[in-house]
Amino acid sequence: MATCKFWVDKGHTACTSWGDEASASCSEWKDEGQNECSSWADEGSNECSSWADEGSNECSSWADEGSNQCAEQYYSECHWYSPWNCIAGWLCSAYYWVANWVCQAYYWVSNWVCQAYYWVANWVCQAWYWVANVVCQAFIWIVKAICLVWSWIAKWVCAVWDQGGCLIRGLFGSRKSRSPIKHVFVLMLENRSFDHMLGFSGITGTDAVSGLTRAVDGLPGSPAVSDFGSSGGIDTVAPATPALLKLPSNAGPGHEFGDALIQLCGTAATYGGGPYPPFQTNNNSFLSTMPLVSHAGSNEPAKCYTAAQVPIINELAMQFAVCDAWFSSMPGPTWPNRFFIHAASSGGLDDSPSGAASFGNVAFDGYTFNNGSIFDALDDACIEWRIFAGDSFPQVLALSGMTINELEGRVHDYDDFAEAVNDEDFSTSYVFIEPDYGNDLPPSAEDYTCGNSQHPVDDVTRGERLIKDVYETIRNSPHWNSSMLLVTYDEHGGFFDHVPPPGAASGVVSPGDGIADEDNNHHDFTFMQLGLRVPAIVISPLIPKGTVDNTRYDHTSLLATLESFFRLKPLTNRDASANKLNHLFSLASPRTDAPTSLMNPAPTDFTCDDDPRFVETGEVSSGLQAERDGDRWRADRRPIDPNLRGFMEVALLKALTLARGRDKPQIRKEYLATESHGGARRFIRKVAFMAQDVRKPPPNVRVRKPRPWNTIFGLSPQRRWWVDPIVRYRQSAFWPRQDRPSPPPPAPERAQ
Repeated sequence: MATCKFWVDKGHTACTSWGDEASASCSEWKDEGQNECSSWADEGSNECSSWADEGSNECSSWADEGSNQCAEQYYSECHWYSPWNCIAGWLCSAYYWVANWVCQAYYWVSNWVCQAYYWVANWVCQAWYWVANVVCQAFIWIVKAICLVWSWIAKWVCAVWDQGGCLIRGLFGSRKSRSPIKHVFVLMLENRSFDHMLGFSGITGTDAVSGLTRAVDGLPGSPAVSDFGSSGGIDTVAPATPALLKLPSNAGPGHEFGDALIQLCGTAATYGGGPYPPFQTNNNSFLSTMPLVSHAGSNEPAKCYTAAQVPIINELAMQFAVCDAWFSSMPGPTWPNRFFIHAASSGGLDDSPSGAASFGNVAFDGYTFNNGSIFDALDDACIEWRIFAGDSFPQVLALSGMTINELEGRVHDYDDFAEAVNDEDFSTSYVFIEPDYGNDLPPSAEDYTCGNSQHPVDDVTRGERLIKDVYETIRNSPHWNSSMLLVTYDEHGGFFDHVPPPGAASGVVSPGDGIADEDNNHHDFTFMQLGLRVPAIVISPLIPKGTVDNTRYDHTSLLATLESFFRLKPLTNRDASANKLNHLFSLASPRTDAPTSLMNPAPTDFTCDDDPRFVETGEVSSGLQAERDGDRWRADRRPIDPNLRGFMEVALLKALTLARGRDKPQIRKEYLATESHGGARRFIRKVAFMAQDVRKPPPNVRVRKPRPWNTIFGLSPQRRWWVDPIVRYRQSAFWPRQDRPSPPPPAPERAQ
């Protein structure tokens, strides 16, 4: 891929952004200067008027005083027998009258001369600032024009450089795949443990290593666990079926770093760096922090699905390879675990993003990793990759440079996936698929419902349908025989799993790449402990039917496999030491018995309106305007939950990439001022409106909607930001403690 072009685009975007910010600074400087000119002139004019008024008053006072003296001296002695006194008094008064008007005229003329001076000086000053601004704007325009011409020329040079370099590599075969697998697809879903999804599947098959028949390492016969209930007592519960297809919206199990610590090590466990605490025997405190334990005695985190409830993943597990020792890469939440599948590291992030402390990561370019990501490595090796996203804010956009890649046409809507893969010329070697995260993104309800990520508060059958769609698209494409699909989950989501995850004693190593940003590391975690098991199904026509693999994997095993396929160097110590999937592709020729279609997902009574949430009609703008006018978002003063904070970071990165330079300081201010759930949703919604129509379709895929004219010529979209006064975010930030609303009651359980 064109890494040179990426840096050219990045430089051009930075140049354009600098130009916009400098242009805005010039205009602000001109306005401030002209305001100072006007203020100085007004002040001088007022001083002239005050001086003239004071002088005029002094003239009048002097004349009145003199006239009074004339009257006292002469008019008092003015009689018929002394007419000379009358004449003298009249002459004296006339003198003061004339002198007063001469004095008044002097001050009147002087005032107008003074006023004219300040008027002329003001306009000269105004004209100077206007001319200076024109010169400044012209200079900036020339610089931006040079940047644009430079970017066009540089892109041609880059095309020759990149294509020439890739051609040389191709001729020498240094990056040709060593495997018959030419296309690797990855679908990563949300927050489910292995036992929760497949613990009661009863699947048996052939062990990938020993060749013996065995059952998956599931739950039947496993010991019960202890649940520290809300009553203070300890109740013994046993994992059982069925599980709810959808949890109540306010009842997703805890799965942050601290939650996982207590689930694994007990309520007394603490961690402040160093070795991870020992696990509680038999995980008997696993449910101690589960929020559902206080809901009428429910033990939903220990509930598991039957094969009939999740038939798609079960059918694929029986048809291909199910990995029953695939662990999340660290005991904690979504974000660091997803970073591990992209970079074999989380850059030191050991919990979810949190507030202003993570602002440094996203204020400029996103999350960075000292050794880069798999996308960087593929670029360096001239290997094509693409991302297909189910919504506007895929988590992968949090990686450094990904918003530029989105503008360049490497991040696409999932709606284009089927047409792209079915193109005979589809040449992409690595495809990462992000689901639709549902109604966590505004405008919507306040949960993950109606997506297809299989988040616990969403209907699991919607994610099953996504798995079915992805598999059937690849299976029926011209590229099936040379393809591999991995379906896995980022982390356990707070659900029970009976297998203790490996740690340092079992050979788990730290990535060793250092902490990219000190603000990432909240717990001084060493990253020498894996998280709980998650489901992982490896799909390929080169895998024997009914394979069961107990090899220890984590998310970096996918990277190790890619690196072996395409002769890439490991990113960190973690993927360097990870087990690879290569031994699963053991067939000499592709199978022909793989199903071309799968059964339908289980029936459900949960329904959604599947119309797009971010549409290109007036609906979005009118809805946004209605919300803007009504300020309804300001009433939602709950604190921002970690997942919404993460999406807000992605929105900030996207906004800073798309916005005019002059708007970027305001965007950063609004982000930093946002401290409430309603404010976060407001911010994300504004970005969603600004970012519509930005993504390009993959090559050879028909254009479904018109693209902005400026992006056709390779220019940054330069979208306008809808400004909200900062005070409105701050005023919506906190509930007074006594006024905080009570949590809503749990929703009734739905029939299974």
